[in-house]
Order: sequence, then C-alpha cells, then structure tokens
Amino acid sequence: MKYIPIALLMLILGMGGYVYVTKQQSRIPPVSVEQATTTTTVSPPAPDAEVTVTPIAHATMVLSWDGLTLYTDPVGEITAFAAAAAPNIILLTDIHPDHLDINTLEALVASSSMVTIIAPDTVVQELPAPLQAKTVTLGNGSTTVAQGFTIQAVPMYNLPEVAESLHTKGRGNGYVIERSGTRVYVAGDTEDTPEMRALKDIDIAFIPMNLPYTMTVEAAADAVLAFAPHVVYPYHYRGKDGLSDITLFASLVTAGNPAIRVELRDWYPVQETASSTATTTSE
Repeated sequence: MKYIPIALLMLILGMGGYVYVTKQQSRIPPVSVEQATTTTTVSPPAPDAEVTVTPIAHATMVLSWDGLTLYTDPVGEITAFAAAAAPNIILLTDIHPDHLDINTLEALVASSSMVTIIAPDTVVQELPAPLQAKTVTLGNGSTTVAQGFTIQAVPMYNLPEVAESLHTKGRGNGYVIERSGTRVYVAGDTEDTPEMRALKDIDIAFIPMNLPYTMTVEAAADAVLAFAPHVVYPYHYRGKDGLSDITLFASLVTAGNPAIRVELRDWYPVQETASSTATTTSE
C-alpha cells in the first residue's frame, strides 16, 4: 500500500480527486458513496503510475495522469473547472448537449497552450473551424496517439440496433486510453454491447446507467462482470425518472466478482448549473 502524507491528503480532499496507484496487491471491497478520497491499486506493469479522477458532473470528469490532464465531455460553467489544470487532451463522445458544449470548449481551449481534442466525425462537424483545427477525428475501432496516450475509439450505441435509437452505432465514441500499461475505459452513451463485453485488461472503467438513454443498472453490472475491470465507476446515471440506484449496481458487481472494486461518487452536486441539468432529454 502506498501511503499519502497528511498534507497531500488534505489537498486531494479539497479538490475532490481520487488517486489510483498501479501496483500488484490484493483488491479491497467497495466503498460507500460518502467517502471523499481513496487510494487503491490496479495491476502492473506501471508500478508508479497514478491516475487522479475528479468527477465534475454527469459525463464530465478530469483525469490527471503522469503530469498531464485529460477532460471528458466538458459542459457547463467554466467555473466548474477552476480547481483543475488546463487540459492537454479533451475527449468528446457524442453530439448531445450533455456531452458537447461549444462555449465551454472554446473557454477551455483558450486556457491551454497545447491541447488536442479527440472526437468522432459527427461531433467534429458541429465544431467551429478554430476548434476543428485542434481536433483529431477518430472513428469506431480507430486508434491515435496524442501526447503519449494511445487512444482507441470504441463503439457506443443502443440495443437493439434500430434507426430510431437515441444513439446509433458509428455516431459516437467510447474510448480506451492507455499509457505506461495502464488502461482506462470511458464508455460514453452505450448499452452492454459485444464490444464492451470483449474488452480486456481494463484498469479503470466508467460505465453509464440511465434509462431510456443507456442501460439498466442490472445490464450495466452484467456487462462489467463480463469484462472485469479492476476498478469501476458508475457515472452518467441520471435518467428521466431521476438517479439510478448505483448502490444496487455496486451490490450486483460485488456479488458477482468481489475482486472488482466499485467506486461510488456523487456526479450530481447541488451546485450543478441549470444549463447542465436541462440536458436530460437528450442524454
């Protein structure tokens, strides 16, 4: 176990970050949603690599990794990112407004001297020219390398595959991000697809569960048990009828495979802006 000095722990508590240290060790049980900070372990070969996870809201998060900063689907007021470093990489998954906010993107890009945006073609077409110039277009199944990260686009879509689905196959991307042997999966708006179930060697996974936009808690748990990440976060769990039961998700995963650590966090803080809470109908 890698111990964190008290001063550093207090700093992490203030930022709402969660640190992951990669090192071979036994798994620890799920934690409660009230716990603010934990240190856990994932498998080698990068015994000193750290990934700090800071949830912002819904599908938006900040990953601090080997001195670089990645944002996923940044939306809402720019003040939500005040405690975070400027982004080196921004991952965009879909065209819906709970994932794509041009004003937020422009403000974040202006704050960073060197930033790479990764997005599917449908999202790129929505971006103004200055943002397109900083964007790498990535289709399902394709891989790119950006600032030392290997990033693969994974299909995200609803089942069954029908034309009227809220998320059709090929339009949006989930992502597997890899650096120094550590692999992180950001699922995006998807159900428990064959592509998700076939994933291998995932250290940290972020999995959605909100009807009618993605999948049920039970389907999400079943998918996680299929590809068995070392650590899983339920995220993107607000649907038409409110918040999904992430405690039930944790119970199902732990009953099926107690080696998988479930991290329950509050992705819907009370200070969430009206603009971000108004996007539920397009999730």
